[in-house]
Amino acid sequence: MNAMEPKTVTLHGRAVTYAEAGSGPVLLLIHGIAGTYENWQAVVEPLARGHTVVAPDLPGHGTSAPGGGDYSLGALAAGLRDLLIALGHERATLVGHSLGGGIAMQFAYQFPEITERLVLVSSGGLGPEVSPVLRAAALPGADLFIAATAGPGRIVGSALARGLAAVGLRPNADVAEIARGYASLADPNRRAAFLATLRAVVGTGGQRVHAGDRLYLAEGIPVLIIWGKRDSMIPVHHGEHAHQAIPGSRLEIFDGVGHLPQLEAPGRFVAVLERFLAETEPAQWDTKQWRARLTAASEG
Repeated sequence: MNAMEPKTVTLHGRAVTYAEAGSGPVLLLIHGIAGTYENWQAVVEPLARGHTVVAPDLPGHGTSAPGGGDYSLGALAAGLRDLLIALGHERATLVGHSLGGGIAMQFAYQFPEITERLVLVSSGGLGPEVSPVLRAAALPGADLFIAATAGPGRIVGSALARGLAAVGLRPNADVAEIARGYASLADPNRRAAFLATLRAVVGTGGQRVHAGDRLYLAEGIPVLIIWGKRDSMIPVHHGEHAHQAIPGSRLEIFDGVGHLPQLEAPGRFVAVLERFLAETEPAQWDTKQWRARLTAASEG
């Protein structure tokens, strides 16, 4: 990916890989579980024409070092805040995909003073339902199963891709990326980080973290929700319900698209995001308004 060359910064004694491109207002792109900054490769170049695009690898993902043991949404959000400060950025629009959406919402809750807008892409944290595959990964003993299958999965996935190409077909972008992410778990450190991160937000019964009780606090922040209608990982009705719960939010549902709209329909993704950025003003932190929302909610 020519537009974004990976760099490394040391935070709290651990290496964090990130990519940065462009200039202008900051867009912080937050990938999902088992992903990397490369999940955004199809949209970086056009977005970087008018913005500074920052895309990190989360702890234990890609080539970032594992975290210090805390993979909660709060800890991951704080790490991203520290990364922005270390890179000299004071405020940012957050664009979070899947797990990254949950982190983005937590970031906006913890650090509203540096959050300009919130873009949730097939976001976690908006309801209990989630793919059975992720629920299974939360089971005891999942580590052994993943260790035994992730490496062979890389070989099988490559063979499948070659076979489809031979008959003029290519695997769906979200299926291909999910397969690539799973194959990366053959590495013990990545696998440990994946399981710790997953179990912080997903249990055998589904998603354990739900932002529904705090969505009203997003009223003062411009919010865009993007979802693929064919998402098999997290159902689209999570996005529809969040749209109803957040006053003034925008909802874009992509027909024929699965869990990774930014890879499956990059042109539409960029057009929708850039229109949202052009038509909204960055949120301004106001302690009195925040207090009023909290007070109104407690009295209600």
